[in-house]
Amino acid sequence: MSINIVQVESHKQLKAFVTFPLDLYKNCENWVPALEGDEYDTFNHEKNGAYDFCESACYLAYRDNEIVGRVAAIINHKADDDKKIVRFGWLDFVEDEEVLHALIDTVANWGRQHGRTEMRGPWGFTDMDKECWAIDNFDA
Repeated sequence: MSINIVQVESHKQLKAFVTFPLDLYKNCENWVPALEGDEYDTFNHEKNGAYDFCESACYLAYRDNEIVGRVAAIINHKADDDKKIVRFGWLDFVEDEEVLHALIDTVANWGRQHGRTEMRGPWGFTDMDKECWAIDNFDA
């Protein structure tokens, strides 16, 4: 089954992007969800000052019309221009390598289209954003 990657362009798609982890991690007792309002504000050009020097694109991965992953591609022109880095963050997906590869390839392609030659993450817009990774069987 193929993975369809869609760029988030509407409020409805942004809502799906923000709320996807609520379903994905609903049975994970160690997961602490982000505050939805904060997530919306993060991707709001009017409320997130990082957009003064950053640009981003958010993507959803679908399989059979069901969301199976998400990722954000970010360029921080203040911190990363000289290094030509595209950042990735908000990477969440069902346990499936095909989904992971499709999401990472999408970020890499977006980065190349914007003159980037290196990819790093999971990072936020700046070093002041949350940067984390969920690790299987991590109970501490």
